[in-house]
Amino acid sequence: MSLIETTITALGPWSWFVLGLILLGLEIIAPGTIFLWFGLSALVVGAVALAFDLSWQVLVTLFLVLSLASLLIGRRMMTRLASEKGDPGLNQRGSRYIGREFTLTKPLSEGAGNLSIDDTIWRITGPDLPAGTKVRVDAIDGARLVVSRAE
Repeated sequence: MSLIETTITALGPWSWFVLGLILLGLEIIAPGTIFLWFGLSALVVGAVALAFDLSWQVLVTLFLVLSLASLLIGRRMMTRLASEKGDPGLNQRGSRYIGREFTLTKPLSEGAGNLSIDDTIWRITGPDLPAGTKVRVDAIDGARLVVSRAE
């Protein structure tokens, strides 16, 4: 018998727990959530092996079925959770201001100027407007906000 066979025979049902912990450890190292589902399946099979005296063929089949089912269900659940969370404007802060109105503190001349929003001074483009005019952000153009007179 090889070393692996001897170890599996000596550990008995506990070998499934060892496999599960190894797979969960690989999940930490590898990106994605692939090994998580296999590791959890191995832990469940280990619990079943401790509770019932089943042949190794039945345990391997149970592991394969649980792995496939948990992988499919887990992937579906992860994509659903990923689509519900997050900020679509995270990498384009200016897109959060589209449609909002602000008051110019400095005039907009020759189609360019600055607008202070919260703690940031944005470069803006639009028609020439005097200071104190209410403007609406219509779009973003790179790092500039495109504004027009608010009505």
